[in-house]
Amino acid sequence: MEREKFSSRLGFILISAGCAIGLGNVYRFPIITGAYGGALFVLIYLAFLLMLGIPVMCAELSVGRASQRSIATSFEALEKPGQKWHFMKYLGIGGNYLLMMCYTVIAGWMLIYFVKYASGSILDVGTDVGVLGQHFGQTVSSTGTVILSTFATIIICFLVCSLGLQKGVERITKYMMLALLALLLGLAIYCCTLSGSGEGLKFYLIPSLDSLKDVDIMTVISAAMGQSFFTLSVGIGSIAIFGSYIKKDRSLMGEAVTITALDTLVALTSGFIIFPACFTFAGGVNVDASSVGASFLFTTLSGIFNSMGTVTGRIIGTLFFIFMIFAAYSTVIAVFENIISFWLEMTKLKRPVICLINIGLIMALSLPAIFSLGLWEEIKVLGMGFLDLEDFIVSNLLLPIGSLVYILFCTTRYGWGWENFEGEVNTGNGLKFPKWLRYYMTFGLPLIILFLMVFSIVSKF
Repeated sequence: MEREKFSSRLGFILISAGCAIGLGNVYRFPIITGAYGGALFVLIYLAFLLMLGIPVMCAELSVGRASQRSIATSFEALEKPGQKWHFMKYLGIGGNYLLMMCYTVIAGWMLIYFVKYASGSILDVGTDVGVLGQHFGQTVSSTGTVILSTFATIIICFLVCSLGLQKGVERITKYMMLALLALLLGLAIYCCTLSGSGEGLKFYLIPSLDSLKDVDIMTVISAAMGQSFFTLSVGIGSIAIFGSYIKKDRSLMGEAVTITALDTLVALTSGFIIFPACFTFAGGVNVDASSVGASFLFTTLSGIFNSMGTVTGRIIGTLFFIFMIFAAYSTVIAVFENIISFWLEMTKLKRPVICLINIGLIMALSLPAIFSLGLWEEIKVLGMGFLDLEDFIVSNLLLPIGSLVYILFCTTRYGWGWENFEGEVNTGNGLKFPKWLRYYMTFGLPLIILFLMVFSIVSKF
């Protein structure tokens, strides 16, 4: 059976960007920027995005398009006889499932808070961050509510995937992404008209060494490397699957740059929402590295929305969490599509049957993360609850290891090889992959990835 293709280049760009664009872009990026020095952190982040993100994405897209397969069999299709690169499929599919075990839970939180703002119930909680923090804790420890929101997320996103690539994933995600970009732009314009926007934009856009006085520079560099690397969701085959769905009329370097630019645009624009709002309603950015997490989104930002007044706060809060749902669901749908493609290649089952099986499977697998904030709150593994542990394994182990495998497979003679990679990445019209990057990708990039992985693990423990 002929492999289904995207109906348009716009569909491929928006869906691939949707996989990369997620909750890390729209709340973690601006908050980690606030914790690590503002504009200077942004410059370091952008530098590492170019150094890390684009080369790995080119490698993953090339493997996907050349093989015309998902991670289930893409390495088998390209590797030489007797090689063992195909074992990567177990790491890749494991990473996809592990990511969805925690990500669908957090996406469910967005659904809960959308309902809270749409109904106006959260406005009664007030603006005190401490009280909002208690409210957030009670919300996520309400096991029944979180199960309902998580299961709704899983069902909705698998229903989209069950319709197929063009009729479901491409059509719906394309409109979702366009709506996300429109909401993002509208909220950014509104926040830049607030009374404290000038000071907020100064902090965000004008580099200052003074902002680093309370932060170690190596920690800043490491945080920038981590954020730039993990924001694109590379390393577990979630990007490669979309490479397998596109034609050979466009060079992959140009497509990778476009996807990365769109992903970066969303991250940067989110700063135009967060920092003007913080300086207007919260007296500035009161955050440190230990505060970078979900609690900021549901406490400080909720306090900001609630400070805007009953009508304005309700409208802006509702729009913001619709935006957050679109950001989260675009990633969930993209990863679900990768999981479905894996099953399609490894079994003889039809797409609707695979969706039904995986709805039940991911529902069951999401329960430990849900229970870790309520019924199993006291259970810790390596000092972490299940939700944090799953996130740590994906972010600090599976993504960097997977990215390292893709890079080595594409650059060494013991894998697919540089000549094959270069031929595939440069096929079609558009930006070509620079020849001088060969030695950097072969030697420099693997060392950077290894350093990032080891540093993040050592600093954690």
